[in-house]
Amino acid sequence: MNIDFKGRTVLVTGGGHGLGQEMCRILSEVGAWVWTCDLNEEELERTRALCGGRCETRVADVRDRDAVRSLVTAASGETGKVDVLVNNAGGVAGQVGQPLEEVTEDQWRIIFDINLTGAFNLSQAVVPAMKAAGWGRIVNISSGAGLRASLTGIQAYASAKAGLIGLTRQLAHELGPSGITVNCVAPGFVRCNPTTERQWQAYGEEGQERLVASIATRRLGRPEDIAYAVLFFASDYASWVTGQTLSVDGGR
Repeated sequence: MNIDFKGRTVLVTGGGHGLGQEMCRILSEVGAWVWTCDLNEEELERTRALCGGRCETRVADVRDRDAVRSLVTAASGETGKVDVLVNNAGGVAGQVGQPLEEVTEDQWRIIFDINLTGAFNLSQAVVPAMKAAGWGRIVNISSGAGLRASLTGIQAYASAKAGLIGLTRQLAHELGPSGITVNCVAPGFVRCNPTTERQWQAYGEEGQERLVASIATRRLGRPEDIAYAVLFFASDYASWVTGQTLSVDGGR
């Protein structure tokens, strides 16, 4: 299988570390011109270095619609469009699981805004040019938490990631006639950033063993496992695949 992204512009949100950083690296390796955003400039510089000069970075908050429009305008460059959008930005905003009655409105809203509203903002910004070109790819990054109870115990996170799967299906039907596919990757547990590392350590030795034993392949995921699924959805090999959610979790 030969996947060549030469001449295509790919925008990956949340590319400063973890899964997003690996997506940027792999997409740049197959010839894409990669743009990525995150909140930490130092982390973005590391991503740029990993991509060997085929990556532009911007500090931007996906919740900020003006910042999103500015980012998409910059990424569109001379071609006037972003060919592939990967909505990867998300997370738990530093929260931990707590009883439902203790969750504040602000805690609920920030997780929804980061994980779901951000994906809506970016999709809305890139779609007009994709429609004009008659071609585009949108890949949303959900989670196993969007398909079953979340290991984090965070109600808003599970709900937002499930909402992202619903948005994927809806946009696939709306945008399909314009030559745009919309798909979703639902990663299993991957130790790839400070949040997942804290979660892993919190399980303790017995909890870690139980988690690994619950996975058919008997190992945790690696960032490249998720990035390769994104690469497939973004490629021409997936031209007749849309509205789908692919669990990349080692078999849960």
